[in-house]
Amino acid sequence: MKTKISNKIGKKATAVAYFFTLILLSFATGCSDFLDEHTPQGTLSDEQVKSPENAEAMVVSAYAIFTTSEDINASYSMWNFDVRSDDAYKGGSGTSDGDVFHQLEVQQGVLTTNWNINDMWVRLYNSLSRVNSAIALINSCDDSYAMKQQRLAEMKFLRAYGHFLLKRLYKHIPFVVNENLTYEEYNTLSNRTYTNDEGWQLIIDDLMEAYNTLPQTQADKGRPTKAAAAAFLAKVYLYKAYRQDDENSNKITSINTADLEKVIEFTNPAIYSNYGLEADIHNNFRPEEQFENGIESLWAIQYSRNDGSTYGNLNWSYGLIPPNIPGATDGGCDFYKPSQNLVNAYHTGDDGLPMQNFNAKDYDMTKDNADPRLFLTIGMPGLPYMFNQNYMMEESSIWSRSNGLYGYNVSLKHNVDPALIDSYLIKGSYWASSMNRIVFRYADVLLERAEAYAQLGQTEQAIQLVNQIRTRAAGSTQMIKNYPSLYGVKIYISNYNGSYSKEEALRIVKMERRLEMGMESERFFDLVRWGEAADVLNKYYAEEIDNCAIYSGAHFTADKDEYLPIPFEQISASNGNYIQNIGKW
Repeated sequence: MKTKISNKIGKKATAVAYFFTLILLSFATGCSDFLDEHTPQGTLSDEQVKSPENAEAMVVSAYAIFTTSEDINASYSMWNFDVRSDDAYKGGSGTSDGDVFHQLEVQQGVLTTNWNINDMWVRLYNSLSRVNSAIALINSCDDSYAMKQQRLAEMKFLRAYGHFLLKRLYKHIPFVVNENLTYEEYNTLSNRTYTNDEGWQLIIDDLMEAYNTLPQTQADKGRPTKAAAAAFLAKVYLYKAYRQDDENSNKITSINTADLEKVIEFTNPAIYSNYGLEADIHNNFRPEEQFENGIESLWAIQYSRNDGSTYGNLNWSYGLIPPNIPGATDGGCDFYKPSQNLVNAYHTGDDGLPMQNFNAKDYDMTKDNADPRLFLTIGMPGLPYMFNQNYMMEESSIWSRSNGLYGYNVSLKHNVDPALIDSYLIKGSYWASSMNRIVFRYADVLLERAEAYAQLGQTEQAIQLVNQIRTRAAGSTQMIKNYPSLYGVKIYISNYNGSYSKEEALRIVKMERRLEMGMESERFFDLVRWGEAADVLNKYYAEEIDNCAIYSGAHFTADKDEYLPIPFEQISASNGNYIQNIGKW
């Protein structure tokens, strides 16, 4: 069994759970005498609480909350919120099934009081609270704690991760970067203390501390390495580069060259000597131990099975995604269904390159060429579900709880072969698996480097990186090598040749990013980062109505719908310190 941080939480943390409660409460209240008043006499002194052993256990607890605090409606993968993109439909039985996510999908009727908007905010700040409590306890330990600096670096990495997820969702957030805040001080935090650019810089500051301290390798796979911190820094600098400096809009006001140079710096191949591309992209989305934490996985959320608890540390946050297959995944909820638009994007022309106007007509499996990643990302009628011929997909209610309202396609990156039920796919309240979720993978690093090069006008370097991704895609056929002979599909992909302008190179990089990262919940945030969300999504709504009628009344409002509103509950409790995002909320 792979070594995972989360596997240790049950054994290590249980022994000191009572004292964790005291520690958390003492930091939350800012009362220096809290422990003295509440610790049973003769049980544990203040110095004992500040021991390296307890600090280690608190660190494990901070890691664990990034699995235990998410659920099917608030996955930290952000699949629930990616239904706003042109990659996927919400799915489920209909528009009333998860209605608040339907409102986000069509960008109509979204209210600041919607439970899902507040729920994600609360869960992420609870996670940050756990991390900050760990940081405070680590700092209280003396130098006999040999791992002190490394554990601080790990916690700064996690704090950056929590703030990053929040900032992409809400833009203007309160930053909790002082782990010693008292309860009263916490209540004075504002979500407008920092400009948009300064907010990204705060995340970078935490990550730089992590990068400068973290080791090249970690025995426990769930702990970040120096390369993971570099990959994270590259991503944040790329977001920061697309400046949104106008307080009255979400428009891109400029693209910062210095930030792009930082992307180049932190994607330097020399940093990633222990990493590379998997021979087949599908290896990144397999649950078996021999495929997890592979060469492409820079940092992954670690899930597990058979670790001594009833269900293990399984990933329940994908529980709504499996289809409802009678006799197999009975109870599958069939959410997060790939759009026809995404299917069409994988259509290649006679030259093996993406079609310029790929949505002019829907992809025809028996006539049209396709990028092999189509068949590794999306399950479609006429093909086997999860590459298992015992489960052939078809246009029937079995493959669509909505009877076709959301189409019949199924995500393949989130699901597990039904043949692995009771081993890697387990039924509890919902379906869950032990498959890791890769947060940063090396292909993403290459694409970010390509984007920075393209923006800097170094188009040849950008295209070379895109071709590296496409070459790997061409070889990703281990699961689908018999598809042409068995199902008549036409697999054809080739690399780019020739010279390209800056505008052409950017278009190529952005398209390649969509194809490589499809259904990995990056798409909506990419569109916002590029300042293209309104144009792309309103065009998508108009073209997609024939495939999914829910878009008949959809409309994306620029300078509003790029971000979620600050939840009403948080505004009300902020004593006037939070200011609502722009737009008519």
